[in-house]
Amino acid sequence: MMIKVYGVHGSPFVRKVFIALDIKGIPYEVVQQMPFSRDAEYLKINPLGKVPALVDDDLTLCDSKVICQYLEEAYPEVALYPKDPKERARAHWYEDLCAGRVAELASGIFFQRFMRPFVLKQEADEVLVAKIIDRDLPPMLDYLESQIPADGFIFGDFMMADLSVVSPFINAAYAGYQVDATRWPAVAGLIARVKEQPQVKAVLAKEAKALGLG
Repeated sequence: MMIKVYGVHGSPFVRKVFIALDIKGIPYEVVQQMPFSRDAEYLKINPLGKVPALVDDDLTLCDSKVICQYLEEAYPEVALYPKDPKERARAHWYEDLCAGRVAELASGIFFQRFMRPFVLKQEADEVLVAKIIDRDLPPMLDYLESQIPADGFIFGDFMMADLSVVSPFINAAYAGYQVDATRWPAVAGLIARVKEQPQVKAVLAKEAKALGLG
C-alpha cells in the first residue's frame, strides 16, 4: 500500500515531508487537504485539523516532526538525521525551534503579505509585519547565525536540520522577505544552498505552480 500524505503544496511543514520522502526514494500519493478546513473526515485523521498527516499501511501520524522522525527510523536510507546522539539531539532541537517560533513569525509575514492581499483580498497589516521583521525575528536569526556554519550544511551532509531551518524562510520569501545577508550571512547562505538541492528545487517548482507564481 502506497504512503499517503495529506496536505497542500506551499505549507512549510508539508514541504518537509515531501522532500524527506523524495530524498529517501519512497513513492507516495498526495491527498489534497487544506489545513483548518473543518473537514469532518479529515478531523478523524487529525483532530487538530493541521497538515500534514501521513498514512503508512495501518499507521497514521500527524505533525511533520513526528512524521520525519518516523520515516528516518522506518526507512533509514538516505539518512536525514545524524547518528551521533548529541548531534541528533541538536538536530531535533533545531527542528523544534524552527517548526515553532521561527515558523510562527515567518508565517505571520506570509499571511499578511501573501495570503491577505492575494487570497483574501484584504490589505496587509504592515504594522504587524514591521514588528515581526524589526523586533521579533532578529533574535531568532541571531541565534541561528551562531549555530550555522559559513559553508556547507549543519551536520556535514544535507539533512532535516538544514531543511527545518530554511523551510519557514521559503514562505516568508514568497511574501517578499529576504534574510539580510550582510547581517546574517550564514543563515542566508544556508537558505541558498538548501534551495539548490535537487529534491528541494523539484518541490519548490510544484509549489510555485500551485501558488500561481510560475
